Amino acid sequence: MKRMISLGLGLMLLPLSALASGEKLRAVKLPEPYTQECSGCHIAYQPGLLPDKAWQNIMQGLAEHYGTDSTLEPEMVQLLRTWLLANDATGEGKGRRFTELPPEDRISKAYWYERKHRKIDAAVWRLESVKSRANCEVCHERAEEGVYSEKELTIPNGLSELQKRPFLKAKGKYGKEHRKERFRYGF
Repeated sequence: MKRMISLGLGLMLLPLSALASGEKLRAVKLPEPYTQECSGCHIAYQPGLLPDKAWQNIMQGLAEHYGTDSTLEPEMVQLLRTWLLANDATGEGKGRRFTELPPEDRISKAYWYERKHRKIDAAVWRLESVKSRANCEVCHERAEEGVYSEKELTIPNGLSELQKRPFLKAKGKYGKEHRKERFRYGF
C-alpha cells in the first residue's frame, strides 16, 4: 500500500513537457504504470487527446474495454484515473482543443481526428502494415510522446502512389515535380 501511495504521489508530480513544435496537444511525460498497463494492446495515448468524461467512461468500463477485459486493481484504477483527469483535454485554462466527447470515447472517431485524416483512403486502414485507425505510431513514430507533426510523418508500407499523395502533401513534399507526374500518368 505504501508503494502505491508513493507511486501515486510520483504520478501527480510529473512535470509537463513543453509543446511539440507547432503542435496543439500539450504532451505530458507518461508514467510507467500507465504505459505498462495500457501499451500491451495499443500505444499509451496522451491523456490530452480525450476530455475528462471520455477518460472517466474508459476507466469505469475496463471490464469491457473495446471487447477486452482490462480489469485492474481498484487502487491502480484510482491512481490512473486521477492522473488522466489531471492531464485530460478539458478544464479551465488548459487551452486544449481536444475537448469534444467523441463517439464511443474513441480518439479515432473524434471530429478533429476525422478532419485530419479525411484524405486517407479507407483501404489504407486495412493494410497489414497499418491494421487500424487506432494504430497511430505507424505514421506518427513519436505518438506516445505526443508528437503528431505532419513534417515527421512516416509513410506506411504497402501504399500505392495515389495513397501516398496525402502523406506527401502533409509533409510539404508534393510540389511541382509531382504535379508533372500526375499529368504524365493520369492520376
